[in-house]
Amino acid sequence: MTFPLLFGSTTLQIVGTVVGVIILVVAGMLALFSRFYRKVGPDAALVRSGVGNLFVVTGKGMLVIPVLHRVEEMDISLKRIEIFRKGDSGLICRDNIRADIEVAFFVRVNNTVDDIQNVAQSIGCGRASQRDKLIELFDAKFSEALKTVGKHFDFVELYNERDKFKEEILKVIGTDLNGYVLDDCAIDYLEQTTLEHMNPQNILDAEGIKKITELTSREHILSNDIEREKEKTIKKQDVEAREAILELERQQIEAEQKQEREIVQVTARESSAGIQVQNEERLKAERARIATDEEVAIAEENKMRQVIVAMRNKERTDQVELERVARDQQLEATERERAVTLAQIDKEKAVEVEKRNIQEVIRERVIVERGVVEEQERIKDTHEFATADRSKKVTLTDAERDAQEKLVKDVQAAEAEKQASQLQADTVVIRAEAQRQSADKETQATKMLAEAKQADQAASGLADVQVQIARADATEQQGTAEATVTEKKAVAVARGREANAVAIQKEGSAEALVMRQKFSSDAAGIKEKANAMKLFDGVGREHEEFKLRLNKTKDIEIAGIEAQKDIADAQATIVGEALKQARIDIVGGETTFFDRIVDSVKAGKSIDRLVHNSETLTDVKNTFFNGNPDYFRDKVQQLVEEFDLSTDDVKDLSIAALIAKLLGLTKADETRSELQRLLGMAQSIGLADRQVSTLNLGKETSESAN
Repeated sequence: MTFPLLFGSTTLQIVGTVVGVIILVVAGMLALFSRFYRKVGPDAALVRSGVGNLFVVTGKGMLVIPVLHRVEEMDISLKRIEIFRKGDSGLICRDNIRADIEVAFFVRVNNTVDDIQNVAQSIGCGRASQRDKLIELFDAKFSEALKTVGKHFDFVELYNERDKFKEEILKVIGTDLNGYVLDDCAIDYLEQTTLEHMNPQNILDAEGIKKITELTSREHILSNDIEREKEKTIKKQDVEAREAILELERQQIEAEQKQEREIVQVTARESSAGIQVQNEERLKAERARIATDEEVAIAEENKMRQVIVAMRNKERTDQVELERVARDQQLEATERERAVTLAQIDKEKAVEVEKRNIQEVIRERVIVERGVVEEQERIKDTHEFATADRSKKVTLTDAERDAQEKLVKDVQAAEAEKQASQLQADTVVIRAEAQRQSADKETQATKMLAEAKQADQAASGLADVQVQIARADATEQQGTAEATVTEKKAVAVARGREANAVAIQKEGSAEALVMRQKFSSDAAGIKEKANAMKLFDGVGREHEEFKLRLNKTKDIEIAGIEAQKDIADAQATIVGEALKQARIDIVGGETTFFDRIVDSVKAGKSIDRLVHNSETLTDVKNTFFNGNPDYFRDKVQQLVEEFDLSTDDVKDLSIAALIAKLLGLTKADETRSELQRLLGMAQSIGLADRQVSTLNLGKETSESAN
């Protein structure tokens, strides 16, 4: 019985162990399955590579063994790709107007196994899920599509036909994009590119700028026309309304005035009876009031008379004070004018001093320029002398060469003796040339001393000295030439005698050589003399012309100074005789004072001549002056008294103003004619602007009364 029991418990243990192992294996397998099984949602896809073919699932799961497989997740949800074209990169339309545009493209991976595998193989799962990478992939394609489609639309059509524009974009791009699908596109922003971002040097932009300017100008003109038409319509309506209102107001006023006239007529008829009674009562009252007013007026007149007397006293006091202030102001103005005049005199003196300084500078400059001209003439003389010397040497050299050639041909035996004679002759010539140059140096030194002395002498003797120097130079040159000729003659004679002593048989040849040299020397001397005479003629002529110009200028200046001196003496004599007894403050320059005095005398003489030659002015003189200085004053006094005016009333008036006032007070034609004639005479003789107070009206009367 024991053995079966033991067997039964062992069996249970084995079964339990097996069951536990099975459960453990199943649990391990479940754990491994859950570990190696990958799942994704509907917006993603799993791509498995490794053992077996490429396997793709979406919205499901798959078993992935790490050692055997590799799995990547790909995002296949919809992506938004935005393309911007703005500014100078804006979209160019068919009418060459550039547009700023922003288009959003909606792209996703096509949810098919083949497309997902294609994208995974060409792009990669990681890059296919990144939006930036997608923009890099499709930016060029989408931009090219925008440019292609945009060129088929005008700018305005882009606004009006957006759906068609979008359809054309989708048609150009297509829906299949190597595994991707373009679901839709939307235009987020569309505006015209501003003119500042357009390049006028670009052909397309230039055409666009022209069209934009043309369209905007046309629309602006149309808008302005509409605005002006609106203003005209409104203004017309306002005018019509105002006219209607004014017409109604006129009708209203006419009706009111008509009613008022009717009321007045009725009132007048009703009150006409009582008015007569009222007039009678008013007449009585007026008589009483007039009597009262007369008494009041008499009292008021007395009061006003007293007030006027007080006011005139005050005015007289004020006038005295005003005259004192005016006199002080005139004194101050006179003092200022005196100071200004003195300053002007000082200024003119300074200007005259500067003018004299300028004349001195000009005079010194003329002296320097004259010295420069003289130095240039001396340089020309030296050049001409050197040219003559060179010509002379060339002539002598040519003559010697010809003589040597002749001697070689004719006298072969006497060649050594001839050369010795030639050397001696050259020595003599060199010595004579040195003596001549020494004489030239001495002559130049003498000339420089003469020029130094000449600078200290008067300008009038400059030309004569230079002419004499030129003549001395010419004489010296002529003497030098003659000395050279004589010297050559002596050399030729010596040479002939020596040749005769050495070889009498060659006497004819030697004489021929001597004669040839003599004639050559004579020709050279004559040429130098002619050149010297030519030089003398040019220098003499230039110096003679300079002397004549200098003498002419000096004579003119001396004559002008003498004329000014005579004029000044005559002016001084005239002014001294005319103003011998006058006390005058002289203000002005050298001739200003005299000119003013002469002008004053001229004006006085003109007035005297006018009076003597005019019958009207003679009548004025005889009538108002009549040989009596007080006649004109008495005449004015008489007119003032005739019009009951006081001297205090008219003393501040001018004579013209007084006569005008009298013309206003009188109505008699005879008196008015006399006053008008008096006014014309006063204007003719220059008395119209003088004050009446200068006539001292009433002075004699007051003195007689005293």
